[in-house]
Amino acid sequence: MASSSSSSSSSCFVVFLLLFTSFSSVFSTSISHQIPPKNQTLFHPTKELKKLKHIRSYLRKINKPPIKTIRSSDGDVIDCVLSHLQPAFDHPELKGHTPILEPGERPRGNNSMEEVAENLQLWSASGDFCPEGTIPIRRTTEKDIFRASSFRRFGRKPIRHVRRDSSGNGHEHAVVFVNGEQYYGAKASLNIWAPRVTDQYEFSLSQIWVISGSFGNDLNTIEAGWQVSPELYGDNNPRFFTYWTTDAYQATGCYNLLCSGFVQTNNRIAIGAAISPISSYRGKQFDIGLMVWKDPKHGHWWLEYGSGLLVGYWPAFLFSHLRSHASMVQFGGEIVNSRSSGFHTATQMGSGHFAEEGFGKASYFRNLQVVDWDNNLLPLTNLHLLADHSDCYDIRQATNNVWGTYFYYGGPGRNVKCP
Repeated sequence: MASSSSSSSSSCFVVFLLLFTSFSSVFSTSISHQIPPKNQTLFHPTKELKKLKHIRSYLRKINKPPIKTIRSSDGDVIDCVLSHLQPAFDHPELKGHTPILEPGERPRGNNSMEEVAENLQLWSASGDFCPEGTIPIRRTTEKDIFRASSFRRFGRKPIRHVRRDSSGNGHEHAVVFVNGEQYYGAKASLNIWAPRVTDQYEFSLSQIWVISGSFGNDLNTIEAGWQVSPELYGDNNPRFFTYWTTDAYQATGCYNLLCSGFVQTNNRIAIGAAISPISSYRGKQFDIGLMVWKDPKHGHWWLEYGSGLLVGYWPAFLFSHLRSHASMVQFGGEIVNSRSSGFHTATQMGSGHFAEEGFGKASYFRNLQVVDWDNNLLPLTNLHLLADHSDCYDIRQATNNVWGTYFYYGGPGRNVKCP
């Protein structure tokens, strides 16, 4: 019996030793995985939680409580927010105010006074709009912010974003511009396309720039047009957008309604929403009219979209130089080429085809006009053309009796001549 007991104890000890060895191995492996190599970044849960807290705080600030919500076929959520609760009225200069519903005066020569029933945006394709007294705001989500390259600059363009004499910052343009005089607005019809954007942090846009100040830190701009930006919107749809800055994109301004600034007055147009319909190669062509002008009565810069739809205004107090007038007006396309070395980006501008292909193939701007000191719309003269890399994206301007001053522009990006 004693021999049997001794054998049993010995077996138990062996089993215990095996279990201990196994546990020690697993435990040491677990510990070693928690100690990263010296060159590996440590995960800081406190830092991540703090970032998430900041993001959710920003979302609570920017996403105002809606009285109605409309879900778009492209996945957008459009909130109908009471006009006086929109982000603009978080600005200290606007607290307690209500929107001005009409400009004191529209530019003379503007004959697009009647609203038309055409479908301009996907979210309203069903005929469902926000009630009077509210404005439609595209809801910003956590996913939108996490997609951005930087939370601190979410909703803002990179610094040094306007055309200069050189384009060494990755932004490439095909534009026409006028300068040397005082300008009080600009107007054009922009052909709508869905250019291919080949990198999440690149974009392709077509817009009007109203500019004042030097190309230093005091640059003022107002911008409006359409853009494809996977980073900002999460898809490749062309979307109506606005932008402003008063310090060369450093600390002021933003896209759309992502900060306090632009005051929206329209319940039928959602800034940042997808435009519909769009043009097709050798097929039907669609464009939208845009006009930006300074109201002589109140001094604010108003925005008109489509055929006479007043979208809203940038209050004059936002600006320094643009508080009086613009010194340059620019029209055209811009892309971001994020390839620092090697091949040029294949992100397209406009339709993705060169200007020489003409109507139905190349993208266009037509009926280019500016607003003078006496609030008159005038056709553009003394135009300057600029294509930063004409083998990648180019531009050709002309004039006729139907389209007034117009131009074709764009290109495919990377190609045989633009490697």
